[in-house]
Amino acid sequence: MSTEYTAVRTSIRTASILTLFAVLFTAAMALTYRYTKPDIDAAVAEVKRKLIAEVLAPGRYDNALLEDTITVLAPDALGVDEGSLVYRARKNGEPVALIVEARAPDGYGGAIDLVVAVGADGRLTGVRATQYKETPGLGDYIDPRKDPNKASPWIDQFVGRSTQAGSTATWKVRKDGGDFDARAGATISARAVIGATARALAYAEANQARLFDAKTGERLATTGGSAQ
Repeated sequence: MSTEYTAVRTSIRTASILTLFAVLFTAAMALTYRYTKPDIDAAVAEVKRKLIAEVLAPGRYDNALLEDTITVLAPDALGVDEGSLVYRARKNGEPVALIVEARAPDGYGGAIDLVVAVGADGRLTGVRATQYKETPGLGDYIDPRKDPNKASPWIDQFVGRSTQAGSTATWKVRKDGGDFDARAGATISARAVIGATARALAYAEANQARLFDAKTGERLATTGGSAQ
């Protein structure tokens, strides 16, 4: 038996073993995913429910909120190029609130992702920062978990706010002539969140009827409602 023949047989055997290993590994991963996916999905849903409960009290709606969603393509207003998820809260079939994903591109440490809850009356019921890279101990007060003022977190000043006649002219920090407080030395973070929230609020108000009427799971390309 030639050396060349032996080498070929060895290569074939090695390739076969590797292929079998890859098939078995893939099958094992598929089975693991299949049996763990329900637990993963449930954990993700629970995180979403807890977050939404911070911006909209669960007692205010009775629909399956996590399922009553649409995706909107409105990067100019919401700052999310890939599309923003919108949750629609209803009670007895009537519109209660829209919970909109938005992004502030101009945070001190980079983009700040937000969820903005807008009631059917045009007033904010809550805002939360979901992802950010603001400086720990300085700009991260936009997150109530990091805000040292537990009794009155900075982010809570958005609750009950609306745009008067569609104008967001006063949606600025006080040092810029607006109505919002900001922490000394960390106004960039506040400006970013205020601006993104104002745009999301104006967008939700301008498109409220269409957003509530869209079919569940639909993707909409919408315009209008940017800050003035």
